[in-house]
Amino acid sequence: MTEAAVAPPARPPRQRIQRRALHGVLLLDKPLGLSSNDALQKAKWLLRAEKAGHTGTLDPLATGLLPLCFGAATKFSQLSLDADKRYLATLALGIRTTTGDAEGEVLERRDVGHLAPEQIEAACRAFTGEIDQMPPMYSALKHEGRALYEYAREGVEIERKSRRVTIHAIDIVAMHPGTVTLDVRCTKGTYIRTLAEDIGAALGCGASLAALRRTGSGGLTLEGSVTLAQLEALPDEARAALLASPDCLLADAPELRLDRADAVRFLSGLRRRVDAPDAERVRVYGPEPRAFLGSAHITAGELIADRLLTPPEVQALLSA
Repeated sequence: MTEAAVAPPARPPRQRIQRRALHGVLLLDKPLGLSSNDALQKAKWLLRAEKAGHTGTLDPLATGLLPLCFGAATKFSQLSLDADKRYLATLALGIRTTTGDAEGEVLERRDVGHLAPEQIEAACRAFTGEIDQMPPMYSALKHEGRALYEYAREGVEIERKSRRVTIHAIDIVAMHPGTVTLDVRCTKGTYIRTLAEDIGAALGCGASLAALRRTGSGGLTLEGSVTLAQLEALPDEARAALLASPDCLLADAPELRLDRADAVRFLSGLRRRVDAPDAERVRVYGPEPRAFLGSAHITAGELIADRLLTPPEVQALLSA
């Protein structure tokens, strides 16, 4: 008689996370080694949020500011995507790699002991202003539905078109043997690893990106940011309290306040006559101090809505 098979113990039922409607922006200090989407999903899980999105990717090897939008704030995420950026970039001088950063295989090493600070400063100045950049193969840029880095890993080179970007300023923060750390302020879409390689080529020694940290996006900085570890250590309600109002994404735009009647009409999408100068973008508020209603532009004295919150979203922000 064979011994009866012993059934494994039953697994406890998986607890279902109760999602909630949250509206605001979390200034996340993204850790090293995590993709932007992985960081977003982790934060979304910790906050039990229903709807979330990030405002532009950071490579896994990059750290720093990653604004995460929840609920109503996702309506304004494009503003952060389009905003100027600021980075601390550490260049490994004399080292060229397959990917242009520390993740790739080393292609060449050259001695850089002869480089003078004045040469590095001159090379940085040469890349200030409007420049043309060739997107790197190791990037998330799509070709026929696939990211370029997928082709690169297969050894396939795809023809790319250069793109025009603006480097507002490059300041040298620190110099050490073999490395230089730069404070870079630039427009969206600038590839810092390409900038590192181009500076290295101008110096005649080659260079790659050893480390990258984003310190600013539009009017947002790392001040007040939180790490995933800090977020996880907080109790549930304290996590939600970290969210900034969605209007922080429009901090650089002028403010316009409406009375109650005009606020109701504005939220319904109606154009309003206002006594204000033309503006490409304004932040619009109701009569209550924190009653953010949405974004708009002003043309010929007419206020025209761009992105609107719903009345329930406005009320949720007022009650937060």
